[in-house]
Amino acid sequence: MLSAQKNKDAGHSVHKIGGTSMTQVDAVMDNILVGNRKEDELYNRVFVVSAYGGFTDLLLENKKTGEPGVYQLYAGSETDWAWGDALTKVSEKMCAINEEIFGDAPELKLANAFVQERIEGTRSCLMDLHRLCSFGHFKLEKHLLTVREMLSAIGEAHSAHNTMLLLRAKGVNAVFADLSGWREPEASTLDGRIGKVFDDIDLSKQLAIATGYAQCSEGLMSIYGRGYSEVTFSRIACLTQAREAIIHKEFHLSSADPRIVGEDAVRPIGRTSYDVADQLSNMGMEAIHPRAAKGLRQNDIPLRIANTFEPEHPGTVIDDHWEPENSRVEIVTGVPTAFEIEVFNQDMVGVAGGEEAILNVLKRYKVPTVTKNLNANTITHYVSAPLKQIRRCVDEIEANQPEATVQTRKVAIVSVIGANIEQPGLFARAVSILDDAGVELVASHYPSRRVDLQFVVAEGDFNKAIVALHRGLVEGKKEESASSKQTKDDSTEKQEKLKAA
Repeated sequence: MLSAQKNKDAGHSVHKIGGTSMTQVDAVMDNILVGNRKEDELYNRVFVVSAYGGFTDLLLENKKTGEPGVYQLYAGSETDWAWGDALTKVSEKMCAINEEIFGDAPELKLANAFVQERIEGTRSCLMDLHRLCSFGHFKLEKHLLTVREMLSAIGEAHSAHNTMLLLRAKGVNAVFADLSGWREPEASTLDGRIGKVFDDIDLSKQLAIATGYAQCSEGLMSIYGRGYSEVTFSRIACLTQAREAIIHKEFHLSSADPRIVGEDAVRPIGRTSYDVADQLSNMGMEAIHPRAAKGLRQNDIPLRIANTFEPEHPGTVIDDHWEPENSRVEIVTGVPTAFEIEVFNQDMVGVAGGEEAILNVLKRYKVPTVTKNLNANTITHYVSAPLKQIRRCVDEIEANQPEATVQTRKVAIVSVIGANIEQPGLFARAVSILDDAGVELVASHYPSRRVDLQFVVAEGDFNKAIVALHRGLVEGKKEESASSKQTKDDSTEKQEKLKAA
């Protein structure tokens, strides 16, 4: 059993530090882990850490470009040298990071020895598996997901172990909470793995540094993809009955993307609801993985999004009890590149379940729907996925429904979100703002839960729509309409001509 009650009595918190923040080692140490804390102030905290920035890409594949890492090379190569060289490169980079962090301190040898043991142990395992699968009775494909999880775990074990060493060097009683299952003889459930590791940790006297990856029989990656570390973080918070869960990011959870509307225009949200967090996930702007949020929400644990580089700022608190008295728009965000899949089929009219065949195709190719609309004979899904997957979906829909006409085009989706946006005329104001800004509106939705407005716009109008809606609904500034601008320009031009005459 976890020592949940004694930890609960102490009022501990569980923290998650992302890879980009982890790379800023000094800032994390000064702003989050230690800072001015002394003695008891250092404890009653658990830290779940990601790999240093870029290492998961090297171990698996580049998330943005698709460039193969060790896993992709291993899965697609019939020889050892390609993935073996890539694994050596990871080892070298990890040791280089160790040298940057520890310099000539004695902890450097411990850090490098840890890397060597994990890398070479993994190499030996992968070579053995490769040889085993050279026999016809064994198929590599059946083991690839396990390989992917094993490789991913290396990065987070590296950063967690380093963090523990750094803290101990500063006199902090830190413990390495290794959830990766390294050389564990038996499989375990996620809850069982966390319980086994944390059962002997007294959070009132020890500072636990846990790996974001947790090896378990469920297979975190097969369910959650690369968002598994937030699920681990959430589950630790729930099982240990934490008073608060905190995610440290390199930015605030703000009213819009500062790169679009300007740093001076955005503002931290301050407080919002888990409903808003779900809508953000739907738009690809995750405050937290939706499955992780579900656990915290069900256990009534508030989530705080904090800025790593502004430790004194309270950040944004998300909980299930927040409903502001006054309606307000909190965030304007969206999906800059999405696709419209429009299926027109005269045979749908009056037929129950006419959409089911389309949904089955989208599910098969793992294409998520962001929003949709329908009428008597047309169903339109607005989806976010690579073009290759979209084409496969369209081909199959056309093959299954030869009588239907299927059309696609690129669009963008903009959403206005808030814990309470139920105010008279808001939808009309938003439409008017977009029209005044010259934004081409393709479709719009105002769901009955009154948490978000959704606008499908022309792809090239995404930034323009974000700026206009943020100015009008968050900053409270009136956007001058395109027609008014033109009238003013015409008037100015006329006056200049009269002066010249």
